[in-house]
Amino acid sequence: MVDWSGGNDTGPTPRKDAIWACIVRNGKALDPEYLRNRQIAEQRLDALIRAELKAGRRLLLGFDFPFGYPCGFARAMTGTDDPLALWDWFDQHVEDSPKANNRFDLAGRINLQFGGRGPFWMNGLRRDIDGLPRTKSDYSNPFPNRRAVETLAKGSFTCWQMAGVGAVGGQVMMGLPVLNRLRHRFAGQISVWPFEPLDKPVSFVEIWPSLTLGAPPEGRIKDDWQVEQVALTLSGLTEQELDAQLNVSAAEEGWILGVPQDKPNVTPPPLRNDCFALPAGVNWTPVDEALACLRDRLHPITASETMALTKACGRVLAGDVVARRSNPPQPNTAVDGYGFAGPVADGPQIMPLIDGRAAAGIPFDGDVPEGRALRVLTGAALPAGVDTVILEEDVTVKDGHIAFLGPLKKGANTRRAGEDVAAGDVALAAGRRLTPADLALLSAVGIAEVNVRKPLRVAVVSTGDELVEAGESAGPGQIFDANRPMLLSLIERMGFVPVDMGRVSDDRDALRNRLDQAAEQADVILTSGGASAGDEDHVSALLRQAGAMQHWRIALKPGRPLALGLWSGVPVFGLPGNPVAAMVCTLIFARPALGLMSGEGWAEPQGFEVPAAFEKRKKPGRREYLRARMRDGRAEVFHSEGSGRISGLSWAEGLVEIEDGARHVKPGDMVRFLPYGSFGL
Repeated sequence: MVDWSGGNDTGPTPRKDAIWACIVRNGKALDPEYLRNRQIAEQRLDALIRAELKAGRRLLLGFDFPFGYPCGFARAMTGTDDPLALWDWFDQHVEDSPKANNRFDLAGRINLQFGGRGPFWMNGLRRDIDGLPRTKSDYSNPFPNRRAVETLAKGSFTCWQMAGVGAVGGQVMMGLPVLNRLRHRFAGQISVWPFEPLDKPVSFVEIWPSLTLGAPPEGRIKDDWQVEQVALTLSGLTEQELDAQLNVSAAEEGWILGVPQDKPNVTPPPLRNDCFALPAGVNWTPVDEALACLRDRLHPITASETMALTKACGRVLAGDVVARRSNPPQPNTAVDGYGFAGPVADGPQIMPLIDGRAAAGIPFDGDVPEGRALRVLTGAALPAGVDTVILEEDVTVKDGHIAFLGPLKKGANTRRAGEDVAAGDVALAAGRRLTPADLALLSAVGIAEVNVRKPLRVAVVSTGDELVEAGESAGPGQIFDANRPMLLSLIERMGFVPVDMGRVSDDRDALRNRLDQAAEQADVILTSGGASAGDEDHVSALLRQAGAMQHWRIALKPGRPLALGLWSGVPVFGLPGNPVAAMVCTLIFARPALGLMSGEGWAEPQGFEVPAAFEKRKKPGRREYLRARMRDGRAEVFHSEGSGRISGLSWAEGLVEIEDGARHVKPGDMVRFLPYGSFGL
């Protein structure tokens, strides 16, 4: 898989917005390769194709730019609807070297064939180019703005935009000649999908990683990470699954692999059986290592769907959302007052007032001559001749004139078009859990529908003969089930969908059946109790029998045992039975893991350094979490550290985290306080 670039040589140091490629063979990814310019990339692709042909292997090559243009463009340029003829045309007209290319000039020359106002737009150079506008203010496109696939692939970008955030126009123009040369160089051995049958040893396909992938892990370059993840995902598909994705009809415009023509969902790959495996020889796992392992091994497991923006609050964006319209869409006034052409010099000023006014939604029909003023109201689009506004409170109006005192800067009391968000900018990034404020923003930039992740369904099962439901009669040795109500409400407050699977006694067959039911109804399973290694720890035993269980002994207090595994492909978090330990493990481990699997990314809880209102001595070796709350600017801790004291969870407003090493905390010392709100509660 290849992430392409239309820019110049990016230098020897690996960086973003460059060309990256990753090879996967037999499900194993090689280290992604940084290719600093297109000439090096073409040589590398040539060598790869030759090596794979010589070895007798089939090769799927994916590129993240459109293989075709919207309907009609190929015929207008070449006299035929054949998109590969358009590849030949670009190959003949594109001039490219590591430090310069003619993509903007070529776009301008093409535009001049159609009147000079489109289809291409956005000049990214400092010099003006005849025929290529810098903005879309006078834009006119003789062709469709988007390909058919881009109306389904929410968040994708139009190939007509040559520069700016998310622009792919330059990538297309600088990528097609390279693919065209390779296609001719290996004539008869390369098929281009979906224009040709895939009956050759090498296939070229179009991909768009950002449609299904969110933010990369910390420290990874996004392009580097994305080509690796797409290659791994495609390599893990069965023949039938890949055939289903390739079975599309798009003879002229091309298509993005993974975007179905009959439905808008792309199902992500399942977790692997080794996703929870610890390194060999590891017994006690420090908290940070356990968290890093979860972050590295897990990925989003929810599919996506398109829905109306008005119903999407609380849902997680499956892809970047690109502004369709600027906000503000035109320059406008920020106050009620009078508009004219600025700047204004120091001292008294008198201007004739012309008839009419501009109001929000009722623009002034005409131009404002220089040296004259117009009445304007807040939010009104500035008419031609107005770029500055003075507040009405600072103005005297009499006999058809206004008088005020200068100076006044040009642009005063006005808003620039797009000063908030410009058309074509990413308004919100993939992985964002939508808030009411987000809905306001997206509505303002013209978004009516969004591609979001389906809600992560989290099943909760309580285990143990000793448990009875609150309200029932508890016999000797029995206790009321406190964990299930707590966990179900935690899940809901965090923004996931709770699935109540009830209680199960210490009966292995009954637990097996309940896990089977949970795997059918949910994406993730949380169990409480039975996570250790004793005779009655049936969760651990069943996961071990299934061949997909890891028993983590985490160096933290409270809550050391944590059973992690897969049941029928569904991830299982086996939490301790003690409610205090169950809640701490849910907040510290399950919360970020669930966020990652839901598509919103890995969420680190926001901690605050605050003075302690307590004293504590701690031995080295384990990280400790104390139930705590803030009073008078200092962190108090619950009077008892006993893990059976459930009242401490209710008393607390968060946790104080005491690091792994030895520590003697005295009143006034700084400690890290994690409020419950940092976990989404």
